[in-house]
Amino acid sequence: MTDYLEINRANWDERAVPHAASPGYRVQDFVDDPSFLSDVVRFDLPRLGDVAGLRGVHLQCHIGTDTVSLSRLGATMTGLDFSGAALEQARSIADRAGADIEFVESELYSARSALTGEFDLVFTGIGALGWLPDIKRWAQTVASLLAPGGRLFLREGHPVLWTLDYYRTDGLLSLTEPYFETVEPQIFDDPGTYVESDHEFKHTLTHEWNHGLGEIVTAVLEAGLVLTGLEEHQSVPWEALPGRMRKLDSKEWQLAEKPERLPHTYTLQARKPV
Repeated sequence: MTDYLEINRANWDERAVPHAASPGYRVQDFVDDPSFLSDVVRFDLPRLGDVAGLRGVHLQCHIGTDTVSLSRLGATMTGLDFSGAALEQARSIADRAGADIEFVESELYSARSALTGEFDLVFTGIGALGWLPDIKRWAQTVASLLAPGGRLFLREGHPVLWTLDYYRTDGLLSLTEPYFETVEPQIFDDPGTYVESDHEFKHTLTHEWNHGLGEIVTAVLEAGLVLTGLEEHQSVPWEALPGRMRKLDSKEWQLAEKPERLPHTYTLQARKPV
C-alpha cells in the first residue's frame, strides 16, 4: 500500500494556515470571547454533560478549536494530531485564546506511546475516522488511552453520508462509494477544501476509508468498552452535499428535500469498565 500517511499529511499540512485564516473556524471569536465555543462542541453539549475536572485527549485535533472549547468547559485537555503544521496553528490559537493545552504530534495508532498516563475522556470529532485504514486498531488505541471508568465521545459523519455521489445534481441520493471498510483506500483528488479559502492548493491527493456503523460498534465492543449511547442525527456541521442542503438555526446543515431519508451524522459514547 502506498504510504497513505505521507500523502494525507502533505494535504493537511498545506491546509493548516488557510483553515486557521478561514471564517469557518472563527478563530478571532475564540480570542475575543472567553466563553466562545466551536459550533461542533456546542451541538454536543447536551450529550457531553459535565466534563469539568476530567483529563481529556482530543484525537486528530487538527487546529484545535474543539480542543480549546473542551478546555473552556473545564477539562484538562491534550490535543493529538499527525500534522505538525496544524499543531503550530493549534498552539497559536490556544495561546491567543488563553487556553492551557498540550499538543502532541503523532499519528493516531501511535498515540499510546506518544502520550503519558490515562485519560477520563477521549474525544473524536467530525471528519476523523475516514483517514484511518483499520477501525479495530482505532478502537484498541482508544481503549488503551482510557482510565478505568473513562469514556469515549465520538461524533462523526455517518458512513451512509460518505457513500453518496458528492457531485450529483438531480436530487437523488446515489450510493457510489464503499460503505464497508476496504483494504485499499478510496483515492480522491480535490483541489479545494471544506471551508472558504482562496488558497491554490498543490497537495490535493488524499487516501481515505469508510467504516460501516456496525464495524465501528463492533470494534468498540471488541476493544472491551461498554456502549452507553448511539444516536443518529439529521444534520451535519458543513454543507456536505453542495446545492442540496439548507442551513438550520443551529448552524448545522440538513438535506433540503426529505431529510429523513439520510442519517447525516451520529454520536457514539462508550465507557471502559472499572
